[in-house]
Amino acid sequence: MSKYELKGEAQKLRREGYPINEIKKKLGLSKSTVSLWCRDIILTEEQYKKIKKEHIFKTQKGRLIGAQMNKNKRINAIKDANILGRKLIRKISKRELLLIAIALYWSEGSKSDRTSGFIFINSDPEMILVMKLFLINVLHIPLEEIVCSIQINRIHEERIDKVLNFWKKLLQLQNSQFRKPYYVNTKVNKVYDNYENYYGICRLAVRKGMNLKYRMLGLIKAIKEDILPV
Repeated sequence: MSKYELKGEAQKLRREGYPINEIKKKLGLSKSTVSLWCRDIILTEEQYKKIKKEHIFKTQKGRLIGAQMNKNKRINAIKDANILGRKLIRKISKRELLLIAIALYWSEGSKSDRTSGFIFINSDPEMILVMKLFLINVLHIPLEEIVCSIQINRIHEERIDKVLNFWKKLLQLQNSQFRKPYYVNTKVNKVYDNYENYYGICRLAVRKGMNLKYRMLGLIKAIKEDILPV
């Protein structure tokens, strides 16, 4: 197609209401050339509205495609990380569970002289369960010696039975092993989306656990001395 024919075809498409970018793609021309050839062609208001509408649609479609691509990348990255994690971790030994529990207690356990004994505090149910399994399987603490209490905002008082049942089922403890819930009276101005799935903070303890606390502190001290520079 000659230059003259290309110009005529570009102007024809423009009069029909085609956007400059679409004409450029159809005819294999540069945007500046199409704009120059079609600069004297005035579109109707209806044609302008149509072009704007199509532009908005394509922009939204592009964003959705981009969002889906990012989501797929994230899903694949998580999948690869899970595979690698399983490959590296394999089977946890009792000694490894001991080291994990020491690190967790170092972060979230009672260490002050003001506390009466072994207390591990967290809102993550799986972390609490790991600590319970450590107490039973590594330290051989009898299940009946484990007790806990739940700390939760006052706005959850109406569903406290559901909260307590959740922890009882998770930890396989009896009613007698639960102390009275502790309610936080801080005013909350809005109800969060996870309201029905929030189970507060669990304080996992061991009866007469002062010596056990000292034992955990001794293990933490041993790790510090082995890892940290003198």
